[in-house]
Amino acid sequence: MPKSIVAALQIGSSPEGKAETLAQILSYEDAIIESGASVVVMPEALLGGYPKGESFGTQLGYRLPEGREAFARYFANAIDVPGVETEALAGLSARTGASLVLGVIERSGNTLYCTVLFFEPDGGLVAKHRKLMPTGTERLIWGKGDGSTLPVIDARAGRLGSAVCWENHMPLLRTAMYAKGVEIWCAPTVDEREIWQCSMRHIAHEGRCFVISACQVQPSPQALGIEVKNWPSERPLINGGSVIVGPLGEVLAGPLVGESGLLTAEIDTDELVRARYDFDVVGHYSRPDVFELVVDQRAKPGVRFIQD
Repeated sequence: MPKSIVAALQIGSSPEGKAETLAQILSYEDAIIESGASVVVMPEALLGGYPKGESFGTQLGYRLPEGREAFARYFANAIDVPGVETEALAGLSARTGASLVLGVIERSGNTLYCTVLFFEPDGGLVAKHRKLMPTGTERLIWGKGDGSTLPVIDARAGRLGSAVCWENHMPLLRTAMYAKGVEIWCAPTVDEREIWQCSMRHIAHEGRCFVISACQVQPSPQALGIEVKNWPSERPLINGGSVIVGPLGEVLAGPLVGESGLLTAEIDTDELVRARYDFDVVGHYSRPDVFELVVDQRAKPGVRFIQD
């Protein structure tokens, strides 16, 4: 099915918690059906929340008790995979006929991961990708994924893969995903800056793939009833910027700024062959005699039990 409609759903995590956020996602069911979208990408950390501005009571060398309480609240708002939330999202995928790709905060033991989940209409939850490298102080609250969760999914619209927020700036990760044959690059994020649009256009042009980037949108901290140190009171916490880009770097839809909504565009995966005619980054434009990338896809648990 070379031609299809794809979408980025730009919404934000509810300050009331994951149940209300899930309700907001489900409220777009009719809009997804009416749009005819076969793929819907949603933002980073949508279920579970992106705690922008939260310090978790940490200074270099010590942590305060109130930070532990903040983390406990954040942990409670994360989701289990699989769990009740994933069951609801699988139902949404089945009813709309759309592949869903969205960011969640995943609980695993007592560790949290910034994870992307993949849902298919006929298969429910089919895969997940854990963010390989949390950025900056994200490393305080999120674990690091490993090479065992780098899926590429054969969906109705094309081959789907994902990188989360600043993972998109990792050249070797991009190369690995290109080599897996990604046709529709899904980029959940909370990066609202204009330079992010440049990155999305670059990845589409470099990988000769379609890119769907979905960003959260959040009002000012004052409107949310939270305190963020040194933040202008009226400035949005996250201002969106979801965008859909074609394989030569052309913007097909967006960026959508400052409001919630479903951003859509028609794509044609037959165009990828034409786009790669003069630049196939892991094919004729690679130099395997000079460069070689080795990707370790083994799971790396902290503890392994070996029996005779």
